[in-house]
Order: sequence, then C-alpha cells, then structure tokens
Amino acid sequence: MRWVFLACLLLLAGCATVPRHTTNACAIFDEKDSFFDNWRDATRKAEARWGVPAPILLATIYTESGFRPAARPPRRKLLGFIPWSRPSTAYGYSQALDGTWSHYVAETGRYTARRTSFADAVDFAGWFHRKSAAVNGIALNDPYNLYLAYHSGQQGYARRSYLGNAEALNGAQRFTRMAYRYAAQLRTCPN
Repeated sequence: MRWVFLACLLLLAGCATVPRHTTNACAIFDEKDSFFDNWRDATRKAEARWGVPAPILLATIYTESGFRPAARPPRRKLLGFIPWSRPSTAYGYSQALDGTWSHYVAETGRYTARRTSFADAVDFAGWFHRKSAAVNGIALNDPYNLYLAYHSGQQGYARRSYLGNAEALNGAQRFTRMAYRYAAQLRTCPN
C-alpha cells in the first residue's frame, strides 16, 4: 500500500513541473501528455469552448508565467532589501488576479478550478480573451491587442492605458512573436 501511495505522489508531482522546452509547442504537448494532465487536450478544449486559437492560449501562459504553476509577481523591497508586499494578486499559470479569477469561476460555474492547474488556467485565458473580443471588438486571432487587453484589463484597454507603458507594449510584441512561433510549430506536430 505504501508503494502505491508513493507512486501516486510521484506521478502527481510530475504534473506540476515546468516543461523543459517552453518555446516549442510540440515538445510541450509531448512532455505533458499524461493520463491525469494532458495539456494538448486541455488546450484543445479551451480552444473549442472559447474560439481562441491554441497558439494564443499557449502564448498567454508562456508570457504570463513561463509555464510555472505557482508563479507570482516578485515582492517589492522595503529599504531596498527587505522582502515586502507583492504589487498584485496575480498567481498561477495565467497570472489571474484574485478578483478576475473569482469572476471567471462565478460566471463559468467552475467552482473547483485552480490557478495552479494548467487545464483551468488555459480555460481562463480563453474565457478572458473571449471577453476582450466581446467587450472591445478585438479579433480572436489578433495576439497583439488580445495581450494588451489581458495586461491592461478590458476597461484599461478601452481607455488605452497601455499607451506609453513600455512593459505592456514590449510584452505585446513578445506575446505576438511567441503566438506566431507556436502556430508554425503546431502545424508540424504529429496529432
């Protein structure tokens, strides 16, 4: 019985590791292809549910967390060296804020969803991008503007709060390049 418990623990521990090749969609899907945690299936389900292309969903997770399940923004420093508070409540693969995540859970009825679950985070990303399309008229295949809305929020995007924000604009360029790279790779993946 102890061996079964240990084997299950090791299996589940492997689910929460960062893929070795985060810039290669085919390698990510090959590596994360277990019975309990199949990222290809999770991404396809989110794509089908929300209409957001898989490369954009993957680029969202890549840009926001680098595929780290428990990612958080770095802490601010008090007096330049004492770890202090974090600048936001962003957490998990999708870096969803507490309030936005709560809104997603309530609206979708996914009450057991966790920000540290890839399947839940990729579904959240699809939901958020779909809302950006509905609220701001952004095409679901427009990675640049979808990222700006993801970074700034739907209201921030509508106010164009990203203008003059180098972090947002550079992030949108990086996001766009990664989405196109993933798209090219996914065309060549087996399955």
